[in-house]
Amino acid sequence: MTANISRRTLLAATGATAVIGTTTPAFGGTRSPAELLKGGWKPSCEDKALVGRWARDTWRSLVAMTDETTGLPADNIGDSVTNPVRSRYTSPTNIGGYLWSTVVARHLGIISPQESLRRITQTLTTMKNVDHHEPSGMYFNWYDEATGEVRYVDPDGTKPITPFVSSVDNGWFACALMVVRNAEPQARALADSLLNKMNFAYYYNPAARPGGLMRGGFFETPPPDEETDKGNHAGTGPDVYYRKFHYDTCNTEARIAGYIGFALGQVPHTQYFATYRTFPDSCDWSWVEQRPKGVHRTYLGLDVFEGTYSYRGMRLVPSWGGDMFESLMPDLFIPEATWAPRSWGINHPLTVRAHIEHGLDDAKYGYWGFSPASNPKGGYSVYGVEAIGMDPGGYPSDLEATNYDAGFEGCREGTNPNPTYGDGVVTPHAAFLAMQYAPRQAIDNLHRIETNLHAYSRGGFYDSVAVRSGLIAKRYLALDQAMVMGAIGNVFANDLVRRSFSSRQVEQRIRPLIAMEQFESGLE
Repeated sequence: MTANISRRTLLAATGATAVIGTTTPAFGGTRSPAELLKGGWKPSCEDKALVGRWARDTWRSLVAMTDETTGLPADNIGDSVTNPVRSRYTSPTNIGGYLWSTVVARHLGIISPQESLRRITQTLTTMKNVDHHEPSGMYFNWYDEATGEVRYVDPDGTKPITPFVSSVDNGWFACALMVVRNAEPQARALADSLLNKMNFAYYYNPAARPGGLMRGGFFETPPPDEETDKGNHAGTGPDVYYRKFHYDTCNTEARIAGYIGFALGQVPHTQYFATYRTFPDSCDWSWVEQRPKGVHRTYLGLDVFEGTYSYRGMRLVPSWGGDMFESLMPDLFIPEATWAPRSWGINHPLTVRAHIEHGLDDAKYGYWGFSPASNPKGGYSVYGVEAIGMDPGGYPSDLEATNYDAGFEGCREGTNPNPTYGDGVVTPHAAFLAMQYAPRQAIDNLHRIETNLHAYSRGGFYDSVAVRSGLIAKRYLALDQAMVMGAIGNVFANDLVRRSFSSRQVEQRIRPLIAMEQFESGLE
């Protein structure tokens, strides 16, 4: 069985309109769950002013993270944006996030076209010259943002590491290049010079399963502390040393690597249907969160079990941890709900509904939006709505890591089907990701997080806050701030990030593929 690896392996005023109540449904009247919650919503002048301020402050934190010489953002900084203490490490994901955030900042009028071009050119020039895996055109996981040098010590600074070439990290960087090439014509040649060298066929293993799977990544040289698979799926350059895990579930952030492979014509479409929607409906898989229900359908000659999980009268395709990041970050770039109305067009609004109802009605936190982020007590943790995640260990929604376990029907009894939740941890970037589908609810939720919980400062929203104790993780993460900027760019700038990403060729290579599928998601 292959493994699913979550988000990261390391880290350490104007008023909005009336607040929603604890019983406000995400869907009203006779609306179908396939409809975007946005419906006929139009931002008011107050909405625009409020979110505009959030965008300006968020951009300030990204500027504070970014080295003035290299143009590379640090992975994170503390709470000061005037005297920032940078992490001294960064990743292709962080760098990509800074690039698309720069595009958004320009289009929102936060910075001038000249500043945007200068910043993007500086960053891409640095990336053109840093050490990387040249045969694949891919970048290593960790760099020093101040020098651009590859790091050979882990981000904690505690042990030596062998530089790793991640499929998902490089997927996000490629996304940024595709946005830049269309949004900043004067930087197009430079962006293309990097993108045209990236070959995602290096990650595609046709033998992993019928249809093939994407690997998590590889090393250029064999690591001394890990068993690897030596090989070369692309057939160009010397052999590399693959980590043994593959991404084998569909509703995770890892699907972005497949999308990029399809867009560039480097990975066959069968890979998309080779991943699990849920694991099989069998007692052999009773270790996961709940027993799925669904039907079998065939796409591109592959049998797909269209399994779903149940939560509060909804059936939906779960992510690994039940968090907003896994489900909705790829949707910042690919308009999944529009291109795939019978699958993501139903699932994404239901995921947002599940987060709203968990925070307001189930756990009764009074706030919602759960995703991996800084832990208010220190370090980094994963958060989610456990009932809509497959992970048996669960991504909890509170500081106490309260475990939800309803069992696996007919195979395993649940140990905690009706938990009492504690000090909920909400993560503002999760609510921003939800804004595409529940803009009124998201804006009101974020306004209350700022006003009531005070999880906000000159760099925008802090990374997380515990709602009952008021404990705040007072730092800013490049990726989380970039998700905020990307979401604002889509909702308040006419799908800016998606439009910039999705050229005609990209649409032709992705849209028909995901449009053919029908999830079993919906209301019970």
